[in-house]
Formats: sequence, C-alpha cells, structure tokens
Amino acid sequence: MRLTPFHLAIQVRDIDEAREFYGQKLGLPEGRSASEWIDFNLFGHQLVTHLNPALGREGKTSSISNGVDGQGVPVPHFGVVLQMTDWVTLAEQVKSFVDGFVIDPYIRFKGETGEQATMFFLDPSGNALEFKAFKDIEGQLFTK
Repeated sequence: MRLTPFHLAIQVRDIDEAREFYGQKLGLPEGRSASEWIDFNLFGHQLVTHLNPALGREGKTSSISNGVDGQGVPVPHFGVVLQMTDWVTLAEQVKSFVDGFVIDPYIRFKGETGEQATMFFLDPSGNALEFKAFKDIEGQLFTK
C-alpha cells in the first residue's frame, strides 16, 4: 500500500499563537485558514489547529504519561518519523524556541532493535509533539 498523508485536527487556545508556533517557529507552511482554524503542512501531512475557547488564554489540553525506556511519555501525542539528518536539524531548531522539552532529544533503545532518535515537547496549548528518526526507517519502524 502506498503511504498517503494523514489528517489530524487538534485543539488550541489561541489561533494567532498557533500560527506563530507552528508557522513561524516550526516553519510549517500554512494552507487554508479561517478565524477558528488553520491548516499546516506537517512534513507532507495535514495538521489542522482548531480554536477551543473553553481552554481559555492560559489553558492547556490534558494528558497522562506512560513509561517508555525509562521516560514519561505524554499521551496523547503526535508527530512525524523523519530521516535522521532532518531530525537532527529539527532538534537544533526546536532548542532555539522551546522553553523545555518533555523529553530531551536522545537515542532511545540504544543498541537494541528499534533504536531511534526521539524528542517530545509541547505547543503553547499543551499538545504534545514527538519527532523521531531511525537510521533505517523501512527496516526498523515496525520491527519487533
């Protein structure tokens, strides 16, 4: 089966704040938009930020944490599996504007099947993002 883009819609507390975070800071191209939503091109996938006024100006989305490789992984989260060179570039870019990582960029499962680079951080509304990379995506992404 040919890989096709996914569509993901998330809630945000402020549309302008989302535009700044996803568009300006992360550098995602903006697609269609209206006063209550914005489409972003997330590495070829469609990410839509939808205004949820109930979050309030200081509000955050809710999440839990599950343990993976000794780290508290936020759930829910979303992101993209990148090529290793793209992941390294993105990690450096994100370090310039994220106040703190949920999980700092590192190599997870080092020396094991499924070894991967990963990082977790939050957008201003509390949505958790994970970006990861494998040296061999096709050979390692779903290997048990």
